[in-house]
Amino acid sequence: MSESTLPDYIAVATELQQAGLAVSPAELHGLLVGMLSGGLGLKDDSWQPLLFDYTNDGLGWPQSLLTRSRELLDLSIKELTAEQSFELALFIPGEGMEADLFEQADGLSEWVNHFISGLGLINAQLAKASADTKEALADLEEIARLGIDEDDDMEEQAQLLEQVIEHVKACVLTIHAEFGVKPSKESETPTIH
Repeated sequence: MSESTLPDYIAVATELQQAGLAVSPAELHGLLVGMLSGGLGLKDDSWQPLLFDYTNDGLGWPQSLLTRSRELLDLSIKELTAEQSFELALFIPGEGMEADLFEQADGLSEWVNHFISGLGLINAQLAKASADTKEALADLEEIARLGIDEDDDMEEQAQLLEQVIEHVKACVLTIHAEFGVKPSKESETPTIH
């Protein structure tokens, strides 16, 4: 798991619900990470109107939720642009809350669907993507449709879900590597003009 800490899932879900927004924390985080992976600038606030249009018919969000969204975005930027780390936290039901396997799987599906939507909102040039990126996107599209069969062995399903979560992270990192904005390296020696 990442060293970064995500906020409490239930608290964010409650904030979103109290604001009358029909978006889950998993959907919000997936959307933000999708926009980042598709090329959203690291210091760019153009995500806000896109978020408003996509989730609230173009109407703004309460400032407290914008701050919370910015915190999620900043955390994801830190994870996606870390030089040595290949960790990415997915904000889905699970750790830290009593979520059953079905809730976790639904949260993962919501996250992946909205990640794909985020790529679309930012107009990532997916048609020009490399073969690896196209394969990662195809895998995500397939994962978005997966579900848990209640007749199957739940322990085995839990293990499979963990594997799928790790695969989602790998797919996201692949897509971000191609389309995501990298932090600019400041030159270590000053340039003299």
